Amino acid sequence: MFVSVFCDISADNHQEVSLILSQYGFSEVMKNLFESSSVDEDELARLKLDIDRSTDSYDNIRIYQYPMDDTLVISAMEKKKWRKIKVVL
Repeated sequence: MFVSVFCDISADNHQEVSLILSQYGFSEVMKNLFESSSVDEDELARLKLDIDRSTDSYDNIRIYQYPMDDTLVISAMEKKKWRKIKVVL
């Protein structure tokens, strides 16, 4: 599955989130934008938990996943709550 992560980190802990993403095999393609094509669903669930532990309520994260049941899935963390949007392609 292809996964892209956009980070809008308000505090100085941006390096911690970058380190977590690199441990999961993501590479930074642009500032605050990370991509990987080798992440499965279980790793993605663990990644969300790790990101949640490393951020605060002022941080925003967006995760774009494709393919997942032939849909584009967008997960967004705002104010420490994850929301999911599914787009059927």
